[in-house]
Amino acid sequence: MSTHFDDEVVVCELSGEMSSTKEQGYFAADTRLVSGYRLKLSGEQSILLNGAAVWQHSSRFEFTNPTLVGCDGIQVPEHTLHLRLDRSVGPGVHEDYDLTNQGRDAVVLDLEVSIESDFADLFDVKARRRIRRGSIHSLWDEENGRLTTRYTNGAFERSLVLEVANNDSPPEFANGSILFRLSLAPTHSWHCCLWWMPVIDGKERRVRSPCHQLLDAESQDEVARRRWVDQATTFETSNPGVTVALRQAIDDIAGLRLHQDDELAGGEPSKDDPDAWVPAAGIPWFVSLFGRDSLTVSFQTLAVSPRFALGSLRALGTLQADSYDDRRDMQPGKIEHEVRHGELAALHLIPHTPYYGAHETTTLYVLVAAWAWRWHGDREALEAVRPHVERALAWIERDGDVDGDGLQEYQTRSPDGYYNQGWKDSEDAIVTSDGSIATLPIALCEHQGLVVAAKRAWADIAQDAFGDRRLAARLRSEANRLAGQIEERFWWEEEGTYYLGLDGDKRPIDSVASNPAHLLWQRVVDPKRAAKVVRRLMTEDMWSGWGIRTLSANHVAYDPLSYQRGSVWPHDNAIAAAGFRAYGFDDEATTVAAGIFDATSKFASKRLPELFAGLTRDAGGFPVQYLGANVPQAWSSGAIVHLVATLLGLDADARDGVLRLRPALPEWMSEVTLRQLRVGNVSVDFRIARQDDGRHRVEVLAGGDGLQLELVT
Repeated sequence: MSTHFDDEVVVCELSGEMSSTKEQGYFAADTRLVSGYRLKLSGEQSILLNGAAVWQHSSRFEFTNPTLVGCDGIQVPEHTLHLRLDRSVGPGVHEDYDLTNQGRDAVVLDLEVSIESDFADLFDVKARRRIRRGSIHSLWDEENGRLTTRYTNGAFERSLVLEVANNDSPPEFANGSILFRLSLAPTHSWHCCLWWMPVIDGKERRVRSPCHQLLDAESQDEVARRRWVDQATTFETSNPGVTVALRQAIDDIAGLRLHQDDELAGGEPSKDDPDAWVPAAGIPWFVSLFGRDSLTVSFQTLAVSPRFALGSLRALGTLQADSYDDRRDMQPGKIEHEVRHGELAALHLIPHTPYYGAHETTTLYVLVAAWAWRWHGDREALEAVRPHVERALAWIERDGDVDGDGLQEYQTRSPDGYYNQGWKDSEDAIVTSDGSIATLPIALCEHQGLVVAAKRAWADIAQDAFGDRRLAARLRSEANRLAGQIEERFWWEEEGTYYLGLDGDKRPIDSVASNPAHLLWQRVVDPKRAAKVVRRLMTEDMWSGWGIRTLSANHVAYDPLSYQRGSVWPHDNAIAAAGFRAYGFDDEATTVAAGIFDATSKFASKRLPELFAGLTRDAGGFPVQYLGANVPQAWSSGAIVHLVATLLGLDADARDGVLRLRPALPEWMSEVTLRQLRVGNVSVDFRIARQDDGRHRVEVLAGGDGLQLELVT
């Protein structure tokens, strides 16, 4: 179970306990500040009645007692006591302990809270490496009830302060535990707060939340988050399951907000631009600014909040590279992939300071900047990202093309860098037909298509917004030339699809994979070949019944339980559905959407994980979650919105005040109502309904003054 706020995450058992031997603990700034947690009554483990997350940032645990001997030597019968633990995150952790004597006799007992700190770097925790590089010291301040545990390794320092507050009996500290001696008459209760406060870069994150604040916190950060949710587009559909999944997805995206990156995004959003901020990539492993992830969720959610993308565009523009640094795979104009703040990054033992080893992120930046403009229509915001786009376009031509043959290739220069630098970035993701790992440099098919789409999109901006016809013509010419190369060098006639890519010797990587679906989404596929590609992606070896697999089940390297060699990724499927609709294959698009929504209904809280297994669906079956998957994860939550927007066929043009709708609603979701959808500065409520003859009707319910809704058939 996990709860989170900003860059702070708690991962624990349903009992609230944590173990250093598992991927559990309390994390802040990529450091595990609490690695072990146990709760005992008079030396005995409490009996868990129930435990659950209440909200993104909070959880509650209910306990009773086993038969135990009190401190006065008198036996306390089983189920005499009720112990409730409330835990809320952000900033720091606020724990409330409430113990009630439900028996007829007075009891005297000890409550013991054991907390361990190993200060392990997040990368070490995930890799299950138990390495203590520095030194740890603890100091108990009896007068103030504060335990300070400090970790130092050279210039790197982290501390955790445990402070007792609002306590009905004095604390003691012994044998690494904080203890309380309790005397409770029948029906009487005892209360205590324990605050966990990290000290990051010399600044203590002091707990501010009041007791038992499990729902909406009262902090300024939480108020801003709730404001965003309240002003975002709301979706109501004729399918209750889809409606619930949409609400959960939007709440999760809001809950992933990284307040620490507000400054990178251009100031405190609650004051300057309340809709523009940066989302973390996922919980618990990706609580940081990831370029590819933040840009992906940005385009997925343009219909939810048209200015949301501006936060990521601004933050990533601030971190855009201006020089070469091979250790970080950094090149001028390149957009960062990942930034970390833990011990390994601080001591330069990993290159994530930030690290730039993702090839398509820079191109995706150009595309998202163009698409976002169509929704927000803010000329000043467009001008602000324009220099970053121009530098990104220069990188595409200069360093994106390693050997100057007109194709995009990636090859890590860092000894600690990622071998694969597409979205399928695990080391074994890109394999040849015999299962061997493709040699570098690799030219993935979708990287070529992304450049084509980005240049065409920015060409429209150059011409329509800036009046630069020469630049527009050049970009379109370059895009068309690359589109021709895709058809000539990547088409795989025998399989009726496109090669996964070209290896270091420019040989085709002849593996059937989901990557060509991105070419459809990018609208670079020859229309005469589109039907074959769609058919191949929906063949049994690729279609699991829950979604399209990342790699064919017929491939020698196929593993449905792997990370990217046969698993199903929701965002990948949402992109495929959008690609199918782009070429008129509406039935196949709705089939993909139905599979993903069916899978969503099987997961807890109707919340999609980062990925799940590619096992074939059968009667009575359910999707199997990948061990270690991030939940929630930004672009999986965004995939829910992306799928619905795709079925609605939403296409905004804020500059001309037009919202085009090309719906293809299935029978299982025949009606969708959108409220406070914004295009530019105009908000509109409307409903789209599928009629008996298969055609669609649009009804404006409120607003929309100055916005023209066009139904495209």
